[in-house]
Amino acid sequence: MINGITRRAFLGTTAVGLGSMAFAGNVFGQDKVKLRLSSPATPTDQRAVALTEVFAPGVAAFADFEPHWNATLFKQGTELEAIARGNLEMSITSAQELASIYPEWSIFTAGYLHRDAEHQKKVFAADFMDPMKKKVEDELGVKLLTVMYLGRRQVNLRTENEIKTPADMAGIKLRMPGTDAWQFLGSALGANPVPLAFTEIYTALQTGAVDGQDNPLPTVRDSKFYEVTKQIVLTSHLVDLNYVAFSKAVWDKLTPDQQAAVQKAADDAAESGRQKQLALEAELEQFFKDQGLKVYTPDVDAFRTHVQKAYLESDLAKDWPEGMVDKVNAL
Repeated sequence: MINGITRRAFLGTTAVGLGSMAFAGNVFGQDKVKLRLSSPATPTDQRAVALTEVFAPGVAAFADFEPHWNATLFKQGTELEAIARGNLEMSITSAQELASIYPEWSIFTAGYLHRDAEHQKKVFAADFMDPMKKKVEDELGVKLLTVMYLGRRQVNLRTENEIKTPADMAGIKLRMPGTDAWQFLGSALGANPVPLAFTEIYTALQTGAVDGQDNPLPTVRDSKFYEVTKQIVLTSHLVDLNYVAFSKAVWDKLTPDQQAAVQKAADDAAESGRQKQLALEAELEQFFKDQGLKVYTPDVDAFRTHVQKAYLESDLAKDWPEGMVDKVNAL
């Protein structure tokens, strides 16, 4: 569900928006297309930097890219609905958000599925992804342009107790985004997941409302979570990703050349952000140690076994396309 709206109701209420969407700018005239993007990411996040510095110039000949960071335009988790209603042109969405509408997307929320950033690219480009992408386009009016590497998610805690196995996570209040897929991952790690918006994490850690959060190291740095935490446990439990979501109604009004330019700009931005994110991850372990945090690797095999078992025994796996796990593993 999205904000309590069932998939059927969600798709029904957005149908009018898709049919009557006002197009920002005349593609075939002098006016440029306005491409507003809403995201909870910070302006210094590598995704934000890549879209601002790479995507925007790539479409500047015919479009004005207008990003809104820190969820200042639309609340986190409502962006897909806004695109579907015709109130927004772009966002950075997650598999978790897509899974709240299309349960089969929960396969990409599973811990320890993607191996690394390159594996993510191959999976997104694979033919077996086409039916899932097309369904999102046809029913939701959202075109998924490219995959962005968010990073390997690590557990970041304000507590001092050492974490070696999932059993050590018992009782820990771990902030996770509010969707069912995210909450399940928190439970699979052995923690007590607490739904909380990204913009509220710092204060929640500071006050003790939560004991920890999970995010890639660059996000921990950019959002200064290290200021209110004591340790980082390198679980690498999710090679996290986002998708650049684009309004299908806007896409269909672009010329073929403009569509090609948008696609190239999105791919170029994703690759730029991917390489910078990988470089940052390699550097930041020492940075956090220098800030006084304890940074260490737990028994990752124990975490992997525990998490994969939880998914395979869950109802989530029943919604996964038949044979998809094998196809992903074979790439």
